[in-house]
Amino acid sequence: MLGVAVVGTGRMGADHVRRIDEVISGARVAAVADIDADRAKHLADGIDGATAYTDPAAAMDDPAVDAVLIASPGPAHEAALLDAFARDLPVLCEKPLTPDAASALRVLEAEQKLGHRRVQVGFMRRYDAGYRTLKALLDQGTYGRPLMLHNKHRNADTPPGFTNAMMINDSVVHEIDVTRWLLDDEITAVRVLRPAPSGNAPDGLGDPQLILFETAGGQVVDTELFVNCGFGYQVSCEAVCESGSARIGDDHGVFVNSAGRWGGSITPGFVERFEDAYDRQVQRWVDATRRGEVEGPSCWDGYAAAAVCEAGVLAQATGERVAVELIERPALYC
Repeated sequence: MLGVAVVGTGRMGADHVRRIDEVISGARVAAVADIDADRAKHLADGIDGATAYTDPAAAMDDPAVDAVLIASPGPAHEAALLDAFARDLPVLCEKPLTPDAASALRVLEAEQKLGHRRVQVGFMRRYDAGYRTLKALLDQGTYGRPLMLHNKHRNADTPPGFTNAMMINDSVVHEIDVTRWLLDDEITAVRVLRPAPSGNAPDGLGDPQLILFETAGGQVVDTELFVNCGFGYQVSCEAVCESGSARIGDDHGVFVNSAGRWGGSITPGFVERFEDAYDRQVQRWVDATRRGEVEGPSCWDGYAAAAVCEAGVLAQATGERVAVELIERPALYC
């Protein structure tokens, strides 16, 4: 059994503790760490053999720990990742790798000094059944070369304090990653168009927005982002290719006809929509780690996403087309 230290016990961390303890196989929660000692202890007390810590490094030093799952807030990721590297521990790090390109580059350079990959970044959409089917179709060239992607990303509402920058860094970051993954190409430029805001948008939040990506291969990608739509959580992606198109994300569950009405249901939130993807992501990480391997999104993917996010936030503020600046891709990630 792989002994896992879960760093961060908020919403995502607690859900991963539950997932490791109750859902997946081949791993157990050996330690939990959080600056909130009571919260960490409460989680650890419910799991046989788990120990609570307030210091992530101390949790990693627990002799029962073989690997680390980082689910703390983004600004704390760099320190936790460097602590894991110092102990050469494999890591599943929730997105973002770090909150900005400069710190992500420092993490990338630190991993390179190890001479081997240690990090899988938690871009869970890559493990969603629909996205994986679409990726296979594009890789097989079933409908010719992809020319455009149309993305839709809607949330029912946003929590207090949600900002315009968070629309890029916390929401569109997923479209950034799946665009790079589906097209196997880098995003080179970003534009953000801001229509008149919805009356449901909090003061100061420009919602909805339309985000446009250009890729190195000449594809154009658009994302409709509407984070206070009021009616549920919807994510979809359509790939338009030379000789056909393919779309995912239109599943509305059971379709009913009753008393003069017809229709299905809308998923209330991202946890419900991507629950299977989260389960599959963590299971794949555990399986690969037990084999002594690292797969999935890498530090390069985390760094590239951070760089595109920075360009997106600048494009959002200025209304201008902003080029994405990336270093040359290191051999470790090729």
